[in-house]
Amino acid sequence: MPLILTDEQQMLAEAADGLLGEQGVGALRSLRDARDPDGLSRDLWRTFGEMGLAGVMIDEAHGGSGLGAVEAGVIAEALGKHLTPSPFLGSSVLGAGLIGDLGSAEQKDRWLPGVAEGEAILALALEEGGRHAPHRIAARAERDGNGFRLNGSKAFVLDGHVADALIVAARTSGKVGDREGVSLFLVDPGTAGVAIERTAMVDAHNAARIKLDDVRVDADALLGELDGAGPTLDRVLDLGRGCAAASLVGAGAQAFDLTLEYLRTRSQFGRAIGEFQALQHRAAHLFTELEIARAAVLGALQALDRPGVAPAQAARAVAVAKAKAGQVAELAVQEAVQMHGGVGMTDEFDVGLYMKRVRVLNETLGDVGHHQEALATADGW
Repeated sequence: MPLILTDEQQMLAEAADGLLGEQGVGALRSLRDARDPDGLSRDLWRTFGEMGLAGVMIDEAHGGSGLGAVEAGVIAEALGKHLTPSPFLGSSVLGAGLIGDLGSAEQKDRWLPGVAEGEAILALALEEGGRHAPHRIAARAERDGNGFRLNGSKAFVLDGHVADALIVAARTSGKVGDREGVSLFLVDPGTAGVAIERTAMVDAHNAARIKLDDVRVDADALLGELDGAGPTLDRVLDLGRGCAAASLVGAGAQAFDLTLEYLRTRSQFGRAIGEFQALQHRAAHLFTELEIARAAVLGALQALDRPGVAPAQAARAVAVAKAKAGQVAELAVQEAVQMHGGVGMTDEFDVGLYMKRVRVLNETLGDVGHHQEALATADGW
């Protein structure tokens, strides 16, 4: 399959880039400097809904566009390019993906139209440690009358402090580390026993810590079958990883573009520093690496969309893409700071913001080492 966007996908990419480009990095700076309690623009999220971006992967019956992973990826790339804080990854990709695959008719009717309209925000409460380990779930859900009682702690919950609903991964059987025995529950953040703490990440984007202390939910809060969330969770996490990789490419490519502009305009010894051959070689190398990373990401997203591709094969493509995009984006921001010199680390220049964003995106849903290990070990899948 050609590693290029179709005309329709290119139009979507241009629409997303145009919308986010109107605000640019200034939107992030404004939210950060004002210490906005939400850390994101709900008006922009509604505009995402109006333009069909928030519901890109939601079926048309529930108000979405019914498109695929590639389309979600081009939106995610634009978010990375402009550093825009948005609940897109947590709501439109992870949250909507899980409800769309596992939800009952009532659960889908309750949440999917709201996400598609840019009105509802979902958050997946999965991680429990300092690093991505999706199967190391210690939080437990036990039978309690006609429902369940949840206990445990979650970390790095994207947009968890502003979520209208939490999707909590909890162990209903087995032991920590087992791939089986995991269930998902839709939990109202206002339920007694739910404590949410917003965490200020280094890149001024949103995450939260969540503690569940004897949180009681009814049986209809269960998402899908008891003990059976694992395979769907793996598939949807791969969608999220593909989109996070696309955001890494977007951030790395924009840092590179900012650096090229600086090389053209900054003078040293009476010449533009971009005329020095050593810097030209480094820029050329980075350009080729970014193109390889972009191709790897697009190939992975296409594999997720393509009928007949085995889940393990798609997962391998995603692991390659996330690892490569992480390495290259890190190289891009390091080169950007070095070629800018000392001013690259000041808040006046945007390249430092891109470095911080790349660091967080690298940790999101598995860093380079996580995916390299998954590729190298038979039990990584």
